[in-house]
Amino acid sequence: MKQLLVDTQFFQLKPQSLTEGKTSPRGNLIVEGLLATAEEKNGNGRYYRRELWEREMKKYSQLVKENRALGELDHPDSQIVNLRNVSHNITEYWWNGDKIFGKIEILPTPSGNILKTLFENGVTVGVSSRGMGSLKQIGETLEVQDDFELVAWDFVSNPSNQGSFMKPTNLNESYNYTQSPHNEKIHRLITDLICNMGGVCKI
Repeated sequence: MKQLLVDTQFFQLKPQSLTEGKTSPRGNLIVEGLLATAEEKNGNGRYYRRELWEREMKKYSQLVKENRALGELDHPDSQIVNLRNVSHNITEYWWNGDKIFGKIEILPTPSGNILKTLFENGVTVGVSSRGMGSLKQIGETLEVQDDFELVAWDFVSNPSNQGSFMKPTNLNESYNYTQSPHNEKIHRLITDLICNMGGVCKI
């Protein structure tokens, strides 16, 4: 049975992404980094075969070509990209071994402006693949099955463990990070941004 599959890792920026002030032809911030890895078990205990990612990326490339490979800010529980919460657009992707990297344009939307502020202030965020599919238990590994369909990549604040992956208690529940100093910093930055943009702050 298909279910929402969300896998999150810290988005490791390439060193030049921010230091060189790379922008799109429209003047929007461009960042580059790792999106996903095939052929190894991630922190959620899930395993994606290379062939599965290759198939989904081939389909996803059409969205990239049409300039609509959109993603959201924060952790949605839907298989539909909500345009009201869109923060970025993936403009290019490539393989390096079994790893998928992407070039991402941060859009000047309300969510995109928050994301841009986080990047510019050195905050590490997570990038989350979102898709629908089923899992098969093989030993201690959950293998993602052939019915998997990639929906989008989103940016989230979820902290991770085991290096770069979070460990949710189930497929749709994010890690509890209420007391995390990392997320307190994010909250302060978002609060300041909203107050400065709106003039009146009720937070």
